Amino acid sequence: MMSSAFNDWVKTRQARVEETACKNLPKADLFPEPLHEAMRYSVLGGGKRVRPLLVYAVGEMLGAKSSDLDLTALAIECVHSYSLIHDDMPCMDNDMLRHGKPTTHARFGEAMAMLAGDALQPEAFCILSKTELPAERKVLLVEHLAQASSTRGMCGGQAIDLSMVGKKMTLEELRRMHAMKTGALLLCSVLMGAACGKERADEEAILASLKEYGTAIGLAFQIVDDILDVTADTALLGKTAGKDAKEDKPTYVSLLGLESAKEMAKEQYEKACHALEQLPDDLPGKERLREIAYFIVGRNY
Repeated sequence: MMSSAFNDWVKTRQARVEETACKNLPKADLFPEPLHEAMRYSVLGGGKRVRPLLVYAVGEMLGAKSSDLDLTALAIECVHSYSLIHDDMPCMDNDMLRHGKPTTHARFGEAMAMLAGDALQPEAFCILSKTELPAERKVLLVEHLAQASSTRGMCGGQAIDLSMVGKKMTLEELRRMHAMKTGALLLCSVLMGAACGKERADEEAILASLKEYGTAIGLAFQIVDDILDVTADTALLGKTAGKDAKEDKPTYVSLLGLESAKEMAKEQYEKACHALEQLPDDLPGKERLREIAYFIVGRNY
């Protein structure tokens, strides 16, 4: 069970993402209005904001400025939101519900939804350009986000996923696909939070531990997603439950069985905690990252 202090921290950071998005996304009454309305609809008022939470937790631990973290958190949420818009469309997963409300294409039509997703990608990089970080750090943020959402990351993983419907995968093939499709943006959130922080002499060792942590929670997140698709209902998920089995998609549950999948998620949580133990003792806020890992693995199932 999460502490009240952690729950308060989550709510505060979620509110900051919402406020930053309200201020920085194009206004709904700005021409062309339907496109901007669809963009705002997709980003505002929904989701747990796990990726922004990781940006905040790592950045705060490393002494980053709040304003830089707000913009960086929003940038990665824009990319995540674009991926959900496209993922929900009929040519992909064909879903009509996201975050408990109609998907973007259900609300605005397929063409406008496609454009909203397209527009949120460059918008994310425009938002990153507003940070007050040194130029080399801005370039690092751009590099992290571009690579994580490219064919080497999320888009590549999604392409593999589409090609494997109705086919068999080995556990290692499944790991690789989800390290790209889901894990890349979660790891990217950790690295982007670190890029916002103050430079340290031991930065290389810190990044090695954070990469281990980010990789573990990225895998844990997808395993739990697969579990919830089987065990949770649509009301809890905020999206249509049971779609993976219905569409004959390879998942950790279909490969390992439900109980073994749960055990694997627990193992990844323990790996994440072990990685945090390697961080220097003088870093404040390590407990926050452990709580986020528990938050990810402990979603209801």
